[in-house]
Amino acid sequence: MKRSELAQYIDHTLLKPEATAADVEWLVEEAVDLGVYSVCVSPSRLPVYTPGNLRVATVCGFPSGAHHSNIKAAEASLAVSTGADEVDMVINLAFAMEHEFEAVESEIRAVRDAIPNRVLKVILETAALSDFQIVQCCIAAERAGADFVKTSTGFHPAGGATVRAVEIMHDTVGGFLGIKASGGIRDTETALAMIEAGATRLGCSASAAVLDGL
Repeated sequence: MKRSELAQYIDHTLLKPEATAADVEWLVEEAVDLGVYSVCVSPSRLPVYTPGNLRVATVCGFPSGAHHSNIKAAEASLAVSTGADEVDMVINLAFAMEHEFEAVESEIRAVRDAIPNRVLKVILETAALSDFQIVQCCIAAERAGADFVKTSTGFHPAGGATVRAVEIMHDTVGGFLGIKASGGIRDTETALAMIEAGATRLGCSASAAVLDGL
């Protein structure tokens, strides 16, 4: 894979709570230099000016996912109104762990309905879930009309993306939904392994290091 091809998988991410306006400006400059697909920033940092085809992603219900679905929907709607092209929402992990998959689907649909014309990615926090729970959450996301399922926030103590989780997601909804691997992808080898497993997008804060291997 060429460096430029790998770059187009990447959402260049800055979600540290202490990130300043100057940090976001630098993120955009670096993103342009690297040729990545998008930048992903906290919703309070919107709007973000991006030149050319560089897209803007943000998050909702982040990072815990324990927000009420109405709050997630309102946050997503506000983000879109202030310039977000894509929204990465965190599911309620308790619903998934209690096998309340209809509740997972319902809250995803609430956000989907709030942003019908934008890309919606659903963060499952796969490191905290069983294989069965990952499968069922992927099915719920597909039924609710999401565009992607995503492994992780990068903030959960259970960990980030794994090849195994991406393979499960791909086996469940690959070809129907995009699959975003995120959390702990810090080098080229890991990034390529995620793509080989079925990832169609990568969330990276260490994008330069990921691309340096090519």
